[in-house]
Amino acid sequence: MDIYVCVGSSCHLKNSKAVIDKLNSRIKKENLEDKVALRGAFCMGKCSNQGVSVKVDNNVYSVTEENADDFFDKNILGIG
Repeated sequence: MDIYVCVGSSCHLKNSKAVIDKLNSRIKKENLEDKVALRGAFCMGKCSNQGVSVKVDNNVYSVTEENADDFFDKNILGIG
């Protein structure tokens, strides 16, 4: 599975680095390094969203450092 995190200027200002760090930490914690790849991407056209644009399976989500764990549980682990 590939997770694309926007690192364009708008998402950079919304702290995409913190979202990347949080998702990377969860990938390691769940021992998914061989199943999940975290990748950078440029603008996904969702700049008006409050959070950082994160794309999984052609769906774009608005993720913040605060909701990154919930996002990971629901969309990567399938919990909830």
